[in-house]
Amino acid sequence: MSIEAFDRVELDGTGIDRITEAEVVAVVREALANGRGGRIITPNIDILRRAQTEEEARRHLDDADLIVADGMPLIWASRLGGTPLPERVAGSSLIWSLSAGVGRDGRSIFVIGGSPQNDGAAKAADRLAAECPGLKIAGTICPDFGFDNDRQAYEEVVAKVAGANPDLVFVGLGFPKQERMIAKLRPMLPKSWFIGCGAAVNFVAGDVERAPRWMQRTGLEWAHRLGTEPRRLASRYLRHDAPYALRLLARAPGQRVRTR
Repeated sequence: MSIEAFDRVELDGTGIDRITEAEVVAVVREALANGRGGRIITPNIDILRRAQTEEEARRHLDDADLIVADGMPLIWASRLGGTPLPERVAGSSLIWSLSAGVGRDGRSIFVIGGSPQNDGAAKAADRLAAECPGLKIAGTICPDFGFDNDRQAYEEVVAKVAGANPDLVFVGLGFPKQERMIAKLRPMLPKSWFIGCGAAVNFVAGDVERAPRWMQRTGLEWAHRLGTEPRRLASRYLRHDAPYALRLLARAPGQRVRTR
């Protein structure tokens, strides 16, 4: 299954692939089988908003091979415009489905992120390996907070990942820190796949509880996240993201479909 087979719905200048989660897994497995690496980015409302004014956010989106909608407002906007995206494809779900898929091929993953206090990356990797037959763990790193401000510490993380030569790398450092690391690693691992997965490592490790499925399906996962981390997320969600989501939905009928 080729990436080029999928059209993109343009939402506020960003092309979102019309692809299901199962199709993402199939694309990655086929690409790995043919020695081709790539990068998946999972924009939500916040990333889409930031891409309007932040050159770095736009650059990361433009560099991605697959762009999938991690947020129900993006799905709603596509439906209002008459070119519906098939489903939400969240990084928190892809960490499971991609691990299961590459495990069937006996391939390896590297997990970066999680809580430094209890080595969340290792906990997450152990759980993925236990539940995804055939999956190999190339390595894990749970870097200390602020490590990206220490050049030596940062280079040590990069060198450890590159030296492990994994097939798939999950980077759960939050946007845009995780995208910066992926951009650094891609030239070193041209045959590997990368995905910035935010809080997914914490979810898999069991250190943070993900919202119930009914909240995920109805677009209320943000409310659950806000309830668990109000100090960190209140300003972003309520002052910036919610007004932007309303504007996106209002403009949705003018969107268009484009091919790659």
